[in-house]
Amino acid sequence: MMVAQKPIKFIAVLVLFMTSVLTFANGGQHEGETHEKGNKIDTPEEIKAYIAHHLKDSHDFHLYTNNETGVHYGFPLPVIVWTSGGLKTFMSSEFHHDDAGHVIVEKGDVNLTKIHGKIYELNAGAETVAFDDHHHATNAHKVLDFSITKSVVGMLVAGLLMIFGFGALAKGYKKGAIPTGVGRALEPLVIYVRDEIARPNIGEKKYRKFMGFLLTVFFFIWILNLLGLTPLGFNVTGQIAVTACLAIFTMVIYLFSGSKDFWAHTLWMPGVPYILRPILAVIELIGFVLIKPFSLLVRLFANMTAGHFVVMSLIALVILMKEAFGPVASTGVSLVLALFITVIEVLVAFLQAFIFTMLSSLFIGMAVEEHDHH
Repeated sequence: MMVAQKPIKFIAVLVLFMTSVLTFANGGQHEGETHEKGNKIDTPEEIKAYIAHHLKDSHDFHLYTNNETGVHYGFPLPVIVWTSGGLKTFMSSEFHHDDAGHVIVEKGDVNLTKIHGKIYELNAGAETVAFDDHHHATNAHKVLDFSITKSVVGMLVAGLLMIFGFGALAKGYKKGAIPTGVGRALEPLVIYVRDEIARPNIGEKKYRKFMGFLLTVFFFIWILNLLGLTPLGFNVTGQIAVTACLAIFTMVIYLFSGSKDFWAHTLWMPGVPYILRPILAVIELIGFVLIKPFSLLVRLFANMTAGHFVVMSLIALVILMKEAFGPVASTGVSLVLALFITVIEVLVAFLQAFIFTMLSSLFIGMAVEEHDHH
């Protein structure tokens, strides 16, 4: 049985790889667009622009492009925006092109447009978009965007998987001391977070209070990182807004959970000359409010974005090396390199979840620690 599973796993990885290659070859325009027949992405500039577009969030899922007809296949997502005319809701498939080539949606007395993946509202009386020399819209302004984007879908999927997994684990404990099914796979990870992360950094007396948050952060980041390796194009942890929110949650928890000793040592550090205490207090506050959360959000964002960029760049070697070395050799080199980096990315997916959770528990432990008084 184990021997039979190895070819299946290899075929699955190969299918993922070829799906990404086909996506490159057939292009990846914005939702609602069509392109000319045979307009493949085959130059370094186009590939670089495509990768940059892939790493951004999107208002729809683009799955495949028919290179013969230039039609894109996928499914739209709900657009929810607050405009000068109030709340507007519609599906992203309603974006279409006018004669000037601009994406326009008319909702009552409000005209909405999409520029570089962002939704804008045209100024009163404007029917087309005007641009300056730097291709910035001069007659449109941003709206409050509450849309269900691709990243939001990824977070909802991760949340549902966590509810299903932990629900199965809880039911397993009700039946006996040893869980079964999905719970048996989750139990070692839960114990690992408890014994290797929470207990050493927070302490035996207070670690239980923060276990819910630490487990949520660990599994949330880990699942999202794994979803980012699928051809669906999820790059949730590569969005700096998501990592910033996670870092802010950690900051709020350790600031509001800080003990009296923590605040006393932070704001009026004992054993230091009085003239230096206000200066050190400012430095400590900057560290806890800005530097520590910034280190959390940048580390996760930069590592996951860089990983996706490298994988897609290696896949693009199929296109860039095809003329020089032929399709077979270029595909073989790209396949080997991409598979190697993808395996590394699977490890990085776990490692980044571990590091974020470890640092969060360390910062919380510093805040709740009781100092000895001599």
